[in-house]
Amino acid sequence: MRQRLSSEPDRYRGRRRVPTPPRSRYAVVVTSAFVGAGVVALGAAANLPDKKAVDPDVLQGLSSKTAQVATDALENRSGEGAASRGEDRQARTELTAEEAAADVYVLPLDEYEFTSAYGVRFGKLHAGIDLAAPEGTPYKAVHAGTVTAAGYSGGYGYSITIKQDDGTEIIYAHSRRLLVNKGDQVKAGQVIAEVGNTGYSYGTHLHLEVHVNGTPTDPITFLDERGVDIKNQLESVYAGIAAEAS
Repeated sequence: MRQRLSSEPDRYRGRRRVPTPPRSRYAVVVTSAFVGAGVVALGAAANLPDKKAVDPDVLQGLSSKTAQVATDALENRSGEGAASRGEDRQARTELTAEEAAADVYVLPLDEYEFTSAYGVRFGKLHAGIDLAAPEGTPYKAVHAGTVTAAGYSGGYGYSITIKQDDGTEIIYAHSRRLLVNKGDQVKAGQVIAEVGNTGYSYGTHLHLEVHVNGTPTDPITFLDERGVDIKNQLESVYAGIAAEAS
């Protein structure tokens, strides 16, 4: 080895010398998308006695195995994630449909003639509205709730009272025949009785009352605020959901 002359420039001055590792140890670095796959590769390489003694076919097989581990992990995670997301979306969709059906309001009759409004009539309060229809025409619950009364009730004739979760009560009067009983749970759009002429009635019609906190209120205004137009015979766009659920 030739001795460097003092006049020659020192090409290594200012540089940090990196120590050479012993020949018996070699680091194997494996790049992987998953930590688990990298650990498998490093563990396999740590058992190798010497770089010179490694068969190229072994290294190729190790790389293929590592890639397969990473691919399998990716597919498993993707499959599980997609299934979970699908189930969550389905649950949210079903929940939304149930909530919509529980809160929807519909028309009590498919066809009718609006004959009498809410207000004072003959010096007394007419506490509901009258919808004329042929005798025996089936009519529906305008909203979901619990039947708290079903039977003959004086001037109301055969009538039904349905109480909603918020305490609001809707009364259906002058029926010919009732199709539900006290204690039944009904849904919006469910047929509950037939139009009749019982009690203090002047012609076949459905008398409909709405009581909020025990006080009668105008059904026209009450239902209009909830998407049902009695006079123009229009109902909420969500009425179809209630029809399918009932």
